[in-house]
Amino acid sequence: MNAIQMTEKLHQDYIRYLMTTFDMSFWDRALTDELRRKLAAPGVLFRGPFLELNPPYQTGRSLRHLVAEGVLNERLCHLRGDIERAAERPLPPDRPLYLHQEKAIRRIVTADRNVVVASGTGSGKTESFLIPILNDLMEDNRPGVRAILIYPMNALVNDQLDRLRRLLRGTSITFGRYTSELENNESKGRSKNPQAPANEVVSREMIWGDEKKGQLPAPPQILITNYAMLEHLLIRPQDSPLFDSSQLRFLC
Repeated sequence: MNAIQMTEKLHQDYIRYLMTTFDMSFWDRALTDELRRKLAAPGVLFRGPFLELNPPYQTGRSLRHLVAEGVLNERLCHLRGDIERAAERPLPPDRPLYLHQEKAIRRIVTADRNVVVASGTGSGKTESFLIPILNDLMEDNRPGVRAILIYPMNALVNDQLDRLRRLLRGTSITFGRYTSELENNESKGRSKNPQAPANEVVSREMIWGDEKKGQLPAPPQILITNYAMLEHLLIRPQDSPLFDSSQLRFLC
């Protein structure tokens, strides 16, 4: 991308937008031409361009290295979803992690400590907490909510859900979102989410259970929700099965 050309294009596009929105040419052409000239003057609408260089993040060990060290469970290297080639998987086992990811993983897994990951966009903050969660579930796959991932809005919840679908398809780890979009009925939940794998919880019926059908509550081991819904889940009696049998270890 040529930053100078891009800035000039944005400048001209913005002038065109303003001149179209406040079109005075039908009654005073000279005033219109003067306005256009003023808007095109340097520093009136735009300053810059200003370039910011982001150096690459330092890299650390790969998942396979951490497995060899005994930090992580070997099965993490075999998570493939529907992808056979290791390099193209959602968690490539041989790709070096960023150093801050490696440090966070070691601190959570080996030292059992809380962490704050405050790196920038595209720095892999999700892997910093998701890998320890998956590692914990591979070490101990007892049912019950083990991790709650909280996001401020449903769009981010759905992004994480799509990621887990690709990553956990074909595994025994259960996951699911609980937002206003979650269906009450299991059959309706399946019909509305045909892309959902068998280990995704797609209905409240599955979470609550049904005594009449002899169905026990089966909440997901990884629960994805938003702040507002989590507040409701903590006070509504019908949602108590989420926490009655929980094995909660992670709040992210």
